[in-house]
Amino acid sequence: MAILEIVKHPSPILTQSCKEVVAFDKELATLLDDMHDTMVAADGIGLAAPQVGKPIRVAIVDMGEGNDVIEMVNPVVTAVGGSEVEVEGCLSFPGLYGEVERPFFVRIEAQERDGSLYQLEAEDYEARAIMHEIDHLNGVLFDSKILRVVDPSEFEEEPDDLEEDEQN
Repeated sequence: MAILEIVKHPSPILTQSCKEVVAFDKELATLLDDMHDTMVAADGIGLAAPQVGKPIRVAIVDMGEGNDVIEMVNPVVTAVGGSEVEVEGCLSFPGLYGEVERPFFVRIEAQERDGSLYQLEAEDYEARAIMHEIDHLNGVLFDSKILRVVDPSEFEEEPDDLEEDEQN
């Protein structure tokens, strides 16, 4: 497994709509494994394939704390509900944090690395991370959704908000 280079803004690959995955092979499995290693090494909770230079519909989310890694191949949002504004960051935008409004609840349909279909429902921060990564697959970047830029010094003033400081 390998640590891949994370593509930084303003690289044009980040604003492309990604292509659907049609080959569920060893190359895809290796990419998913490498993306996870890269995300962990960068202290993130999510990563999309275009962030490692691959314009395909693949993303992962790992909330840690014993939760399973969510591997999303060709994900489609089938339902959303509620709304909340929280602070987000992004591994492709080092040092940039901002308040972003996203749904509180999301239901997706996606494929596993072997091509089998699954559905997943998520709420709160997990839903936020999933939506952030799916946005990447559609060429939508979080900086276009920022309601208010948050200075990292604000995290020190409000210790309860430190968990919101994690990057996708």
